[in-house]
Order: sequence, then C-alpha cells, then structure tokens
Amino acid sequence: MESGTLAVPGADLYYEVRGSGPVLLLINGSNGDTGLFSALGDRLADRHTVVAYDRRGNSRSRLTGPPGEQRIDEHADDAHRLLRALTSEPAAVFGTSSGATIGLDLLARHPEQVDLLIAHEPFVLGLLPEPKQWHERFDNVCELYRTDGVQAAMGELSALFGLAGPPEPTPDLPAPVRELIERVQANVHFNLSWELSSFARFEPDFTALRRAPLVPVVSNEGAQTLLHRTTALLAERLDLPVVEFPTDHVGYVLRPDEFAAALVEVLDRE
Repeated sequence: MESGTLAVPGADLYYEVRGSGPVLLLINGSNGDTGLFSALGDRLADRHTVVAYDRRGNSRSRLTGPPGEQRIDEHADDAHRLLRALTSEPAAVFGTSSGATIGLDLLARHPEQVDLLIAHEPFVLGLLPEPKQWHERFDNVCELYRTDGVQAAMGELSALFGLAGPPEPTPDLPAPVRELIERVQANVHFNLSWELSSFARFEPDFTALRRAPLVPVVSNEGAQTLLHRTTALLAERLDLPVVEFPTDHVGYVLRPDEFAAALVEVLDRE
C-alpha cells in the first residue's frame, strides 16, 4: 500500500493506493475513512488499482481554512481532482451512503471520468415522500448534538437510519483497529457540525444520470431501513434494476470476502 496527499482548494486530501490494473475509486460515507476500506481494497488489489481517501475535514484530510458548511458538489470536485491526479482513463467508482451521493454528483458533472458508478445505498432524502419533514428530522439531530451532545444525537441518527452507530474502542482491540475507531468517532463531530444538514438537502441531476453507467445497490437488511428506501426510489426514478449484496450496510468492513465477491460480480457484468 502506498499513501499520499493531494492539495485541493480548502483541504489536503489523504489517500491510499493498492494493487494494479484499472482504477477503482472507493468513496466513504459520513464519519468513515480509508481504514474502513483496507480489507476490501486488499481483496480487490489483484485486479484493480484501488484508491481510497479520507474525505475533506475527516481523519487525515485536514482543512486548510476554517470549517464551514460542507457541500456535495465540493466533495465531488475532490474526487474529480483525485482521479485526475492519478489516472487519465475513466475509472470505476464505488460509493457508500453519502459517498454514493458524492458519486452521483461526480458522475453527473464529470461523466468522462466514470466508467461505472456502483451507488451503495445513497443518502438522497429528496426522493422520499414529504422530504421537508425528513430534512427537519435531520436538522433536529444536529440541534440535539448542540444541546445534548454526541451520544444523544447518534442515538437519534441511528434510529432514523435503522443502523447501528460506530462501536466504542476498547483496550483489548489491536492498536490499528482502536485507532480507526477513534478517528471515526472524531469524524462524527465534523459530520454533525458541518455535513449532515446540508448533505440531506442535496438533489441529484436526474437528467444527467438517466443514461449514465450506474448500478444502485442495497444491503440485505431489508426495506425498512432508510437507505434501502432511498436506493429503491433512485432506481425507480432512473428506471434501473436494484442489486442486493449479501451483507449488511458495513459489509465491506465486517464481511469483506462476500462484499468483494459481490462487487466484482457487478464490475464484471457491467
């Protein structure tokens, strides 16, 4: 594995590269960083140059100015600049949660860079019935963070998503795992302060995406989860089939063998 830093407007992006072959860019969701993709990247490195990065303001991708409201298009521009720095060919892109939302904007505005986007449970609240009410619910989470702290906010956020929050680091864990969890926990503060409310209001360019190379993917946790619903509605809007992976939302961390096999199947088929 090799690592590097790319200077972009307003931030220095930390990234990691594994393997060789066509480029596959991995984009994290909220709170994540490259460490969550290490096991998945190792399993794909025999067939791809796997690139992962910490999104601006998270972990080792430090802002070079004061923090402020984060925008999906700014994060998509980061992915665009990283791809431009590493390859002159179109790349496959895998994004999960808000990383998939970033991928949607990257694909819409820089289609020449994306050979295929695998959008794993994208966070697109505008597709839901009564989106204004959903925006208010996520605004309330941010307000709860300001008034009652991170644990109260994360409890409410987990309930909205129908997913568990990040685990607590314990002394018995291996040092790299403990450090990863600590970084992810620190990123929660950035997400609740600067990302969540604005990301929740992002609207994809459906005209640009209608004939784009895009595969919507859900996990196997069922239609009751929020991101399963947003993915199904995105697929319906674009008249695309939905692919179900045989793992939960963070299967790329907990079951990387199965997740990698499912990802390869989509990459080979498309």
